[in-house]
Amino acid sequence: MVRAWKFSLTGTMRYRHLKSMSKNGQGPCLLGRFQNGRIEEFIHARTLSAPDLRDPNISALIAAKMKEFHDLDMPGAKEVCLWDRLRNWLSVAQSLSPPEEAKAFCFDKIEEEISVLEKELSRAYQQIGFCHNDLQYGNIMIDEETKSVTIIDYEYATYNPVAYDIANHFCEMAADYHTETPHILDYSKYPGDQPSDVEVDQLLQDVEKYTLANHLFWGLWGIVSAHVNEIDFDYVEYARQRFQQYWLRKPSLLGTNVASSR
Repeated sequence: MVRAWKFSLTGTMRYRHLKSMSKNGQGPCLLGRFQNGRIEEFIHARTLSAPDLRDPNISALIAAKMKEFHDLDMPGAKEVCLWDRLRNWLSVAQSLSPPEEAKAFCFDKIEEEISVLEKELSRAYQQIGFCHNDLQYGNIMIDEETKSVTIIDYEYATYNPVAYDIANHFCEMAADYHTETPHILDYSKYPGDQPSDVEVDQLLQDVEKYTLANHLFWGLWGIVSAHVNEIDFDYVEYARQRFQQYWLRKPSLLGTNVASSR
């Protein structure tokens, strides 16, 4: 799916990111820049398909590449951007939505939900890294000969909790944007639990909880996109499914002791 409405970094910061990633062997090599564009290396690879994300061998390649990405030392402030971005997108969604839509999606309660998540999920010992934040199958390429993967399209890339980036990737396993109903999500394809050691188990718990923030993130994106994009995609229904998953999974992931606004 083409995500037409995007959070935009400044042109200077985007170029600094691309230049730094290129120097560190991430993404296509940056060959040059001119006034209205840039020249990048051509990658002899294909874009992944939805089933590829659930291929164990390809998934292992993606995991290794994500680790490299998260370890990048990028220019700019190394601060979590998730919560400010959520609040910003909520403000934009509220300004664009008619009253009936705002009521249907409980916008009056989302601000409190963001604060609850921020309090519950923010811990001093969390690993913060440079995150892609939109690791759907269309943003990953694979070279069939060398069996190497390349992550592309960095419009949403910022520093965030690593667990959030993994949560986003897991949520994307429910999507197939190349069907007659690309907005429909199939959460039966969400990855299941596997035995793990204590450290990995803690990371998986964090990932599961951050899926809640991810559902709010792309739910708000869907509402805004419905008002500003002309692409043939049912953004409102997509947003409804993301918010539905948020309310459905919040009690089990955060526990009954966390007050719910709904």
